[in-house]
Amino acid sequence: MDNSYALHHLIIHSAERRPDAIALGDGKAELSYAVLAERCQAFANGLLALGVERGDRIGIYLDKRFETVIGSFGSAAAGAAFVPINPILKAQQVAYILQDCNVRVLVTSPERLPQMSEALAHCPDLRHVVLTGNPAELPAMEGLGVHRWDDFMSAPPRQAHRITESDMLAILYTSGSTGRPKGVVLSHRNMVTGAKSVASYLGNNPDDTLLAALPLSFDAGFSQLTTAFFSGARVVLLNYLFPQDVLKAVVRERVTGLTAVPPLYIQLAQLKWPETVTEHLRYFANTGGRMPLDTLTTLRAHLPRTQPFLMYGLTEAFRATYLPPGEVDRRPDSIGKAIPNAEVLVLREDGSECSPNEPGELVQRGAHVAMGYWNDPLKTEERFKPLPNGAPARHSGLVLPEIAVFSGDTVRRDEDGYLYFIGRRDEMMKTSGYRVSPTEVEEVLYGTQLVGECAAFGVPHPTLGQAICVIASGRDGAPLDTQALLVECKQRMPAYMVPAVIEARDGPLPRNPNGKIDRKALSTEFENRSKVQA
Repeated sequence: MDNSYALHHLIIHSAERRPDAIALGDGKAELSYAVLAERCQAFANGLLALGVERGDRIGIYLDKRFETVIGSFGSAAAGAAFVPINPILKAQQVAYILQDCNVRVLVTSPERLPQMSEALAHCPDLRHVVLTGNPAELPAMEGLGVHRWDDFMSAPPRQAHRITESDMLAILYTSGSTGRPKGVVLSHRNMVTGAKSVASYLGNNPDDTLLAALPLSFDAGFSQLTTAFFSGARVVLLNYLFPQDVLKAVVRERVTGLTAVPPLYIQLAQLKWPETVTEHLRYFANTGGRMPLDTLTTLRAHLPRTQPFLMYGLTEAFRATYLPPGEVDRRPDSIGKAIPNAEVLVLREDGSECSPNEPGELVQRGAHVAMGYWNDPLKTEERFKPLPNGAPARHSGLVLPEIAVFSGDTVRRDEDGYLYFIGRRDEMMKTSGYRVSPTEVEEVLYGTQLVGECAAFGVPHPTLGQAICVIASGRDGAPLDTQALLVECKQRMPAYMVPAVIEARDGPLPRNPNGKIDRKALSTEFENRSKVQA
C-alpha cells in the first residue's frame, strides 16, 4: 500500500522499493531513484540553510534538466512551494511572476541571469539566486546572495518544516492569453492524488518510460514526472526544436507513454513513423484541447497497437476526464468521464444539473480542486465557488460548504454519461443569432485535409454580431488554397458557420507558453490590422 501524501514521497518510496532503477534521463545521462532522492534532500538542506520558511516560494527558471526536477521536489521536501517558470518567457514576464508571488529564492542558469539582472532589481522579496553549472566567478548583485549549485547542495542536513497534504506545494502560472497570468495554487494533496489517479487509468508501471515533452510549468507536463515517480517508472526529459525531435526521442528511448497537446500531435501525424514504434509505445495521450478527428485517425493508422487516451483538464483541477481507448471508435469526439477520485457535473446557470445532451458548465469537485489563485480574491471567487444547494453530494446537513471549480467550459453529457466539449464561454462566437464554438469550426477544417493548422475566432460585425474568421496553414508544408477550402466549408457547414474570412499563413501558427495554438493572440492581431466588411 502506498502511503505517499507529500510530493517528494513519490521519489522516496520508489527509491526504497527499487533504489537502482533509473528515475530520470535526458538522453545523455541518467539518475537512479536512490541518487535522485539524495539530491532532492540535498536541495532541501540548501534551502533550509538559507533560512527558507514553510511555504516560501522558490522560483525555477530553467529548461528541462535534472536541476529543474531536483529543485521542484527538493523544495517540497523542505516544506517550501516551488514556482516553475516557463523557460520561453522573457525577463519582464519572469519578473512579474517573481513579484506576484513574492519569490524568495530563484534557481536559474548563468546564461539566463544576465538577461534578467535589471528586472530582478524590481523584485523586493527575492533574497537568493542559485546558479547551475558552477561558474568560476559569481556576479555581484545588490541585495542578493548568489550561490553556486555545488556549494548550495553541500549544506549540512537540517530538520525540514512539518507539512501536511493540505499545505501549499506549488504555484503554476497560466499562459495569460487574456490579461496578466494567474497563479494557480496547488497543494500536496492535489498533485499526489492526481498522480495516483492518472497512473491508475494509464496503467503506469515500473517498466514504463515516459517522455517529458511538454513544459514542466504546464500541469500536464509536470504530471509526467509525478505519475512516473509514483509508478517507479523512468522519465526522459526533452527540450525539442522540431516535431521530428520528439519522434526521434520516442524511438531512441523506446518510450512507452507519450502525452502531448493537439498542435504537436497535428505536426507529428504528418511525419513518417517507423513501424517498430508501436511495438513499445503503449499509449499516447492528448490534453490541452480537443484533438482533430483527422489527426487522431492518422495517428492510429501509424500506431495500430498503441492505445489512445483522450483527456480533458484545467490547471485549476489538474485533470477532469478521460476517454478509455475502448470507447474511441464509438465516440471519438468525447472527452470521456471523470477520472478516478473526481466528480464532474454539468450545471445550469442556477446551479441545477443539466438533462442529457443539454449544454451546461463543467464543474469539478474532489481532491484535485486547487487552492485558488495566488493573491487574487476576485478571480478566485469567480472560478472557485461553493457547490450549490441541490447539487449532487451537497447535503442539507453539511454546514461547511465544499468548494468546486467552475471551469467556464460548456459541455454536454449524453445518455450514457459521456461528456462532449462544446467550447469556452469566453471564446464562443455569436453570429447570425447562433452560438458557434471555435473548435466546432476547426474540426470541420481539419476534416477537409487541406489545412495543417488552423484557428477560428469571431470579430465584431455590424449586422452578424460577429463574423467567423479563420487563420490556417497548408498541409505538409504546401501553400493553402483558400478558395478550395472555402468551397469545402460551404459543402460541409451550415451557412451561418461558414467563415467570412480565411487567411493563409506559412509555417506553424503561434503558440502560447503551454504549446497550444494562441487563438487569442491571432484574433487580437487580426482585429488590429483589419476589419471584416459587412
